[in-house]
Amino acid sequence: MLSAKNHTLRVPKKTMRRPIIFSVILFVAIIFLAVLYFKNLNTPGSRTTGVLSAIPNNAALIFEFNNEDSFYDIFNENKLFASVIGTTQIGELDTLRKQLLDNKELRPFFNGQDVFISFHPAKDNAIGMLVSTSAGKNFDVKAFDKLSEAKQKGLNITSTTFGGKKGYDIFLADVNKHFYLASKEKGIYAGSFSKEMTELFAAYTPQKDQKNFIQLPQQQTSNSLANLYINYAQLNPLFDKLLKNKFSDIFKSQRLLPALGVLDLNFKSDALMFSGYTETDPVKASSYVSLFLDQQPVVNQLIDIFPSTTAYSVNFAVSDVKKFKKDLSAWQAKAGLQHEKDSLFNKIKTEAGISLISEFNKVLGKEFAVVTTRFMEKLAIVTLTDGSELRPVMNNISKMDGEEIGQFNYNKIPFFLLGDAFSMFNHPWFMIVDNYLVLANSKNELMSYRDSYFNSKFQSKLQAYNDFSKLLTQRSNISWYINFKNSQAVFKRDLNNSFYKAYSNNEPGWKNFYAASYQLSAADKNFYTVFCMNLNQPDTTSVNK
Repeated sequence: MLSAKNHTLRVPKKTMRRPIIFSVILFVAIIFLAVLYFKNLNTPGSRTTGVLSAIPNNAALIFEFNNEDSFYDIFNENKLFASVIGTTQIGELDTLRKQLLDNKELRPFFNGQDVFISFHPAKDNAIGMLVSTSAGKNFDVKAFDKLSEAKQKGLNITSTTFGGKKGYDIFLADVNKHFYLASKEKGIYAGSFSKEMTELFAAYTPQKDQKNFIQLPQQQTSNSLANLYINYAQLNPLFDKLLKNKFSDIFKSQRLLPALGVLDLNFKSDALMFSGYTETDPVKASSYVSLFLDQQPVVNQLIDIFPSTTAYSVNFAVSDVKKFKKDLSAWQAKAGLQHEKDSLFNKIKTEAGISLISEFNKVLGKEFAVVTTRFMEKLAIVTLTDGSELRPVMNNISKMDGEEIGQFNYNKIPFFLLGDAFSMFNHPWFMIVDNYLVLANSKNELMSYRDSYFNSKFQSKLQAYNDFSKLLTQRSNISWYINFKNSQAVFKRDLNNSFYKAYSNNEPGWKNFYAASYQLSAADKNFYTVFCMNLNQPDTTSVNK
């Protein structure tokens, strides 16, 4: 018998080395190709992340789109964007595109690149606009210098500097304006018709660990028509430029939210529609809106009884009332309000013999809202599970004016029962109709809504509103709404003069829009977000019978 031990196959060492050497070569080749691939991903042609981080961090909003003909073709002859930023500004940007980005020397490097239009607070109650982008692969950094040396009809380029950064003063004869352009490393360029904005860009140095905007994956960016980036923390400085009334509550709850958002544009010929998500910052101090993060979205029904005169409103909805009240109580305690809250409700217990918080919590429904009308009336409308059960409680803490309405004997009750959004109702009048508690700061405001309620003068009876509501999500936790025509008196009172003049006179302009809505729906400790704004529809004032 042959022994396996004695007949072991011996492979020559030279033969064994061949597959090993081949494997090593193959591995090195794969690594080399991978390096080339990822290096190619980081060329100037795909630096969305780099451009976003180079934009000064006081930007509240950034609109991103791809510089290709198909995008411009979609919105050609469409007045949506012109209504938002104005015909003059659209004309200036279009001239800039045609004479600069479409210039035969530059087009190969900027065609197909992402363009970012950011909005910043500026001096003298103005809002500045900055246009940023990156150059494509193999871009000649001296291309603008070469253009400045060549004579171009209607285009004059002069080399200059902004804060030590190389730049250009570009005069566009067709619009008789200067565009100031600055460059940074990695082929990033930004400019503005305002020298102030370009100097801001040139001087800005991003902090390594600072996150100013949510950055979408490259594939998602490539597949979307356009994107809207939102830094909620910077909305207040922007609104400070818009508003002369610093106590205006327009969009107030969202302005105080520590969060970042990113939304995709969904094309409609007569409406701007964006959807995406808002990512809250768990480290920073929470806001009132943060109390809704642990709720489930709820079908919005309360909005159906808002008056037809509604100028703007915010509707709050919770799936778990007990949890909301528990979270609200903890939030108020954290804010240092516990002593004041205890003092108030202990006084009510002593004087009226009522444990108001527990009595109110027993009948609190899932929706509560604040409504401002075109006559600048303020209303709070709260759903109840049993209005008849709450009525005697309200009567006992109020000075009644007849059987139906009365005024609270105590201050700040709505603030402590429902939260910060209801702080404007300090010493309100009230009435209970069916299963709704209605609050107002005067008897006349309350009686005005009573007339709307019993005569069904609701916004849900308006055909134009119903057309607009088809753009909305049925379920949400926070739904902010504004009717532009009904808000005109509010705008006249609250907007800085230059912005109100633009609102009144621009054609097309903001007055060409019927309404806008901003909805937040809790999802995984963040908010699914929908923003829409549609153009005016005919017959916006008639009420369906």
